[in-house]
Amino acid sequence: MKKILFAASECVPFIKTGGLADVVGTLPQTLDRTKYEAAVIMPYYTFIPQEYRNNFQYIHHFYMDYGKRKGNFHVGIMKYEMNGITYYFVDNEYYFGGDRPYSDPKFDIERFTFFCKAVLAIMPVINFKPDIIHCHDWQAALIPVFLHSMYAENPFYFGTKTIMTIHNLKFQGIWDIKTFEYNTDLPGYMFTPDKLEFKKDANMLKGGMVYADYISTVSETYANEIQNEYYGEGLDGLLRARNNSLCGIINGIDYSIYNPETDDEIYKKYNIDNFREGKDANKMELQRELGLPVDKNKFMIAIISRLTDQKGLDLVNWVLDRIVDENTQLVVLGTGEQRYENTFRHYQGIKPERMSANIFFSENRAHKIYAAADAMLVPSRFEPCGLTQLISLKYGTVPIVRETGGLKDSVEAYNEYYNTGTGFSFTNYNADEMLGIINYAKHVYYDMPKGWDDIVKRGMQQNFSWDHSARKYEELYDKVLGW
Repeated sequence: MKKILFAASECVPFIKTGGLADVVGTLPQTLDRTKYEAAVIMPYYTFIPQEYRNNFQYIHHFYMDYGKRKGNFHVGIMKYEMNGITYYFVDNEYYFGGDRPYSDPKFDIERFTFFCKAVLAIMPVINFKPDIIHCHDWQAALIPVFLHSMYAENPFYFGTKTIMTIHNLKFQGIWDIKTFEYNTDLPGYMFTPDKLEFKKDANMLKGGMVYADYISTVSETYANEIQNEYYGEGLDGLLRARNNSLCGIINGIDYSIYNPETDDEIYKKYNIDNFREGKDANKMELQRELGLPVDKNKFMIAIISRLTDQKGLDLVNWVLDRIVDENTQLVVLGTGEQRYENTFRHYQGIKPERMSANIFFSENRAHKIYAAADAMLVPSRFEPCGLTQLISLKYGTVPIVRETGGLKDSVEAYNEYYNTGTGFSFTNYNADEMLGIINYAKHVYYDMPKGWDDIVKRGMQQNFSWDHSARKYEELYDKVLGW
């Protein structure tokens, strides 16, 4: 049986700020347990909910040298078992105290450098010899670097492979070389352009990409896109050079949580056979809750998103008054950049019958919106994978997306002549092109109701469960172990 260690900064149900936590929390549970023994390691944040912390088991502690600092640093090991998976936690209150997982960028780089080294120091202590260490995003990216430097002669790690998974290439862990030399105590030759150096600074993610045995990301299209300058965030050359050891595997979703037939969060449960009745009922109840005019014939568009440029909100901003016509209601849920928060609040103030700005995040409200909305707008500038469109499909909420990353891989554009497709898409990052496809979706909704219902049914029949994604990861693990 092969041992797979997942190393990451967050993991559901302990802490989540984004899709990374869903992957690390769900993928280990879905692997074939006759072939793989999976474990997860993450920081022991003091704000992990007490219901879990109260049941953590203390395993051991020791003291570890860290970079060029004098003295040794405390490394505690906590353990928790859930659904057959063992979770280990790196305990150091100085680095992982506080009330949130990320804070000042320089301190984040210092503490996740500590985390990477501690992971490798802990494994021999608990006698878990991983065949593969699956490292997630920049916070775990120095593990392959340390494995090929200070741990290169350690017999415990002979044969251990590493996979570096990029969840969002935009976030890389960049700071000046002098600070990295102090934090890592790595030799100077490792801070060169072919290794960790990046535009005269040092880059944690780049180091992981250079030294990992394999690189993966969270959709096939994104794996191709990041090899181009526009999406490559300065690392496209390295990714092209590593093309033969790079792949994309789309994330899955947990249908035990996101399923309108069993979802206790929504007003009325429904399935593919009675979705029209179910969605109408959910729409009207949500309209009442939000103070919108109650009318099942309104075309309800939803946006559930971080309110940032990456998510295409500048396009929405440009044509907002033309999206929200007399037949359309727009429901927004999320937080982010103040200018977008203020734009949606302002528009709700002047058009309260057409706009509902929910500038917060609520899982309950999200579920209700998925069940109520007719369409989900996801016009991202770039989108490594995206979960919103996958959840929307299951709830019969038709995605309107830009053809990028995981959006392109998971949503098939509607073709009215062949009656195929699961949503609507546009190609160029252009507000008028987006508006055109939104208007086309409205036309299909009002003038071609059977065509619209067929789109909904095809979407609800899609399978983006983690079972499918896990089989792809198992193929990748077997490939890397076979090298």
